[in-house]
Amino acid sequence: MPNLTINNIKVQAPDGTTILDAARQAGIQIPTLCYLKDVQAIGACRICLVEVEGARTLVASCATPINEGMVIKTNSKRVRDGRRTVMELLLSEHSGDCQTCVRSDDCELRRLAKEFGVSEVRYEGQRRSLPIDDSTPALRRDPGKCIKCRRCVTVCSEVQGVCGLFPQKRGFNTTVGPAFSEPLNDVVCVQCGQCGAVCPVGAIVEHDEIESVFAALENPKKHVVVQTAPAIRAALGECFGYPPGTLVTGKMVTALRRLGFKGVFDTNFTADLTIMEEGTELLTRLKNVLVEKKEVALPMFTSCSPGWIKYMEHYHPDMLGHLSTCKSPQQMFGALAKTYYAEKIGKPAEDIFVVSIMPCTAKKFEAQRPEMTASGFQDVDVVLTTRELGRMIDRAGIDFKSLPDEVMDNPLGIGSGAADIFANTGGVMEAALRTAYEIITGKKFPFEDLHVKPLAGLEGIKVAEIQIKEAKSEWKFLEGVTVRVAVAHTLGNAERVIQRVRSGQDTFHFVEVMTCPGGCIGGGGQPRMTDNEVRKARIQAIYKEDESKQLRKSHENPQVLQIYSEFLGAPLGKKSHHLLHTKYMPREKV
Repeated sequence: MPNLTINNIKVQAPDGTTILDAARQAGIQIPTLCYLKDVQAIGACRICLVEVEGARTLVASCATPINEGMVIKTNSKRVRDGRRTVMELLLSEHSGDCQTCVRSDDCELRRLAKEFGVSEVRYEGQRRSLPIDDSTPALRRDPGKCIKCRRCVTVCSEVQGVCGLFPQKRGFNTTVGPAFSEPLNDVVCVQCGQCGAVCPVGAIVEHDEIESVFAALENPKKHVVVQTAPAIRAALGECFGYPPGTLVTGKMVTALRRLGFKGVFDTNFTADLTIMEEGTELLTRLKNVLVEKKEVALPMFTSCSPGWIKYMEHYHPDMLGHLSTCKSPQQMFGALAKTYYAEKIGKPAEDIFVVSIMPCTAKKFEAQRPEMTASGFQDVDVVLTTRELGRMIDRAGIDFKSLPDEVMDNPLGIGSGAADIFANTGGVMEAALRTAYEIITGKKFPFEDLHVKPLAGLEGIKVAEIQIKEAKSEWKFLEGVTVRVAVAHTLGNAERVIQRVRSGQDTFHFVEVMTCPGGCIGGGGQPRMTDNEVRKARIQAIYKEDESKQLRKSHENPQVLQIYSEFLGAPLGKKSHHLLHTKYMPREKV
């Protein structure tokens, strides 16, 4: 525990701690740009410069470990001048126009320039003319705004393991982007948007489709409906100044109605439907293995996260059979809105326009997959992120904080608490276990408060076991079986699970994978910055939403039971298989 002095304050911190972390533990804030907590400390931007007594130059606090007896100044004139100079040099190459940039009010570069008192840029640096990359349906890259902090590189390689972005060339000519400056659409990119979520400026943002939605709302021929993912209700409030984890479900519904949507529905409804379909699929696979002695792909992996699906198509095409054939809840909703719902209201499918509000940029890609046309039309027409919805509400002049609370519409607006927790890492698995256990045994789910504690929290890989001590007659073959499940969030952790399965190190029956840190609550389309404290607040809000409901199990949702009796028939039946299931394709790994 070295002793040091920071700004005349005596500080003690564990050996190996950086100056930045030691200062923060002492309540002293040092500005950063390239730094990502718990992920990287490379000292690339030099904004975190501090003065260390005896050192010849200013040092990057994020990458410099503390030593016994260090005397550090974080706010001397030398430090302030150094940071201001670094900021001016960054601004001299930055081609951003703050008046029109979508990140203008959420730009770390702009905020720090103001904090440092930069009122003019003394250096008129040369600026490179670089083309904008809008090749993907999810993301838009503007390399001219890039400040080369390498956050996107770190999250893409170290967190997601995709390695789709690299710094190329040297010095002034350095460019951060896909290999050989190819468009994102032509290389391995799962379009998860985590690069944009950590970008401090507007160099990587979601593909904005707000005007497409306004145009549909103003088209008298279109019956425009909207679905909202469970993660939205715990994060949308941040766009309007609420603390992270504030539930704004009722205000969100009211805002959507005032925007002009004819139907305001809940993706939770089809999340419950997903549990019915996916659970039946898993039980069918287990029966084929244990009773029919057939070779079936186990473990079965969840298929709700489109970034994860695309990752498997690129990196593990030989394991596509392990993926559940279920569409994601978003796509199930789109298919039902243009069939079941269209019949209910007496309108043709081509007149139904489906908008999704999602925490995920990859959902934009998923909606445009050619196989997502079970209704005869594109099942989901437009996907907006949480951030886009926040901007749309502002653009419409709606005072969000003053709105009353309203409830979702029927018949696609009722969801269980089990569907709510789809937003959290571990939530899909817990929801599936609540239903599968009760279907198999006929007994109440044994976990206190219905929560499977080993599956909660932000640990990267989580494992749980449930023993089936007794089973109903049709499921007798599962009696005595210990069901092993695993949960992974981020693609880096998913890859570790895959390697454990491939090597025989671990055996699982069912594996949940979510692409983004913390699950959907940490999605690439959520309000930023999303660190672990924000993730924890949103996760707790989602659990609170679940616990506040009387209906907390998917198989008890009365409207799910109704749609099976009126329209779908049975889980994995002919109609449900056509509308609610899909297949995936191998992709090149470029």
